Amino acid sequence: MKKLIDNIYDAIGETPMLRLSRITKHYGVEGNIFAKLEYLNPGFSKKDRPALQMIEEAEASGELKLGQTVIELTSGNTGTGLSIVCQAKGHPFIACMSEGNSMERAKMMRALGAEVVIVPQAMTSVKGQVSGEDLKLVEQTTQKLARERDAFRADQFKLDSSYRAHFFHTAVEMWEQSDGQIDCFVDIVGSGGTFEGCAEKLKELNGSIRCYIAEPENAAIYAGYPITNNGRHKVQGCGYALDLPKINKNLIDGCIQVTDNEACETARDLARLEGTFVGISSGANVSAAIKLLRDRERGNNIALTLNDSGLKYLSTDLF
Repeated sequence: MKKLIDNIYDAIGETPMLRLSRITKHYGVEGNIFAKLEYLNPGFSKKDRPALQMIEEAEASGELKLGQTVIELTSGNTGTGLSIVCQAKGHPFIACMSEGNSMERAKMMRALGAEVVIVPQAMTSVKGQVSGEDLKLVEQTTQKLARERDAFRADQFKLDSSYRAHFFHTAVEMWEQSDGQIDCFVDIVGSGGTFEGCAEKLKELNGSIRCYIAEPENAAIYAGYPITNNGRHKVQGCGYALDLPKINKNLIDGCIQVTDNEACETARDLARLEGTFVGISSGANVSAAIKLLRDRERGNNIALTLNDSGLKYLSTDLF
């Protein structure tokens, strides 16, 4: 147990790991799903980890100056983590977010002292479904504001610190909490940092561990499938149908496709059966794990993260 802490960011990490025994029983699959409860971080998501890592590494290198403004594009989770870390460390923070993301995220960031810039979606986009085109529009706004405000860019898609947070911490915690009894790891990718960091470290610890990418069915770029329905899907913060710079494809042992309905229904089952109130990407991770346990990973132990809290989706149709 952590002793008395002096800063809220000291509460980031060391999250519990839960065996989803009720889920595996409900779905009638053989094997175990070990779920890292990342929604119990202070910003209610796994993105608190890279937020802290990016800021502390930039401060240590001198790239981020005392009191300098920080800016980043976000679906809301990295932005929330950065809001918390920057507020505690004395850096003004600007979050640039697509209007397609749930507004609970914007409200939370503003409550934490951030300036939130909402970017309109592309003309062809569907409300509540953020596409790669939407992300490009947010990127343009972020770059423009970074220049105007002389801000440090906490670029979760490019900075190595964004995946080192998971390489040094998340994966090591998974390994220790499961006593090394991990056969494979599965993750749906947004910026790619969680997959890259955890896959690289887990394979370093045990070269036989297999690592799978979960993808929305309409945006299965890593599986090499055609993009359908313009890549639209409901999994916020993930599946942008982009070839991400942080993903080492040599770490990928397979790809699993998940539909919107599967991701949402599994998220609801996680709340009802396990008492874990989480979002759609968490449902996608567990849905992919169930598919693996029914097929090539039958009887094995699968590690994954439950990424963020269901409280961030109350304005959506998830619940």
